[in-house]
Amino acid sequence: MWHSGADEPTRSPEAEGAEMDERVARERLTAERAEVAQLLKGTLSDAEQDRDTELDEFGNYADSAQPLTAQGLDDSIAEGLRDRLAAIDRALQRLDQGTYGRSVVSGEPIPDARLEADPAAELTVEEARARGAS
Repeated sequence: MWHSGADEPTRSPEAEGAEMDERVARERLTAERAEVAQLLKGTLSDAEQDRDTELDEFGNYADSAQPLTAQGLDDSIAEGLRDRLAAIDRALQRLDQGTYGRSVVSGEPIPDARLEADPAAELTVEEARARGAS
């Protein structure tokens, strides 16, 4: 514990660093959530446009494979974006609960470098490797 002045409360440097890390993590997660939500909105709009592809004069798609391929790609991208939103929401929930930075499986600390690379990381590197995830 350190004391920086007569009128200030006594705090440990570790506690102050943890508060800063959580604030930064929340800011990064919130910003990424907004970005992913915007990407999802755009992808869903693109998917709708692909479903409304112009028909030929007979009411058929000129090339039926093309809109189906685009729809499948849009759906796949949307699913990935929804998964990322869910991971971000879980990370924000862990911040609220005070369990952020710990593995959801073992409770072991997740290294700072991993959280820096992916603020929504739920597993240690070893656990992610064991599951075949990143």
